Amino acid sequence: MAHLILASSSARRQELLRQLGLNFDIVRPDIDESIQDNESVSSYVERLAREKAQVIFSQCPDAVILAADTSLGLDGKIIGKPESKAHAFEIWTALSGRQHDVFSGICVATASDFLSQVVQTRVEFQHLTQADMENYWATGEPVGKAGAYAIQGAAAQFIPRIEGSYSNVVGLPLFETIQLLKRVKFIGENGGFN
Repeated sequence: MAHLILASSSARRQELLRQLGLNFDIVRPDIDESIQDNESVSSYVERLAREKAQVIFSQCPDAVILAADTSLGLDGKIIGKPESKAHAFEIWTALSGRQHDVFSGICVATASDFLSQVVQTRVEFQHLTQADMENYWATGEPVGKAGAYAIQGAAAQFIPRIEGSYSNVVGLPLFETIQLLKRVKFIGENGGFN
């Protein structure tokens, strides 16, 4: 049986996969994550997921490769990870009191299949005060997170509502991931691992 490789160093993705009882190895892909001209958020995350899968598949062609990428979309712009405290505050000011979308591209690659999908979740943020932002930044949680927040952590206090997949906002839409793994026969139709 082929083994599963997660093409990601994200602790959140690892944790989500472990919740499902999946055994996997971790190999971090090294790709250029620059945004291309006029690239939509949806196209961006799908392209990166596919590129990550391709890089690791070329190294491990007998494995089942799972790759993902998550970014936020607001007013047609891609919002990634904060580069500094000031950048995080800019992001939160833009998100404050509004809805935004979280997009994850997922890709499963095997010797016979190369499947990808994009999942979108709408997230509502309450109005954030300066004190909210200062206090949240002080937790250290926003560093390295798309949109400068983690819904599974302290940021949950700022999110009254979501529409769609919760695990997508964390970083890996589990329902859709399992469906792709079933399509490549890594997981049986009754849920057993092949």
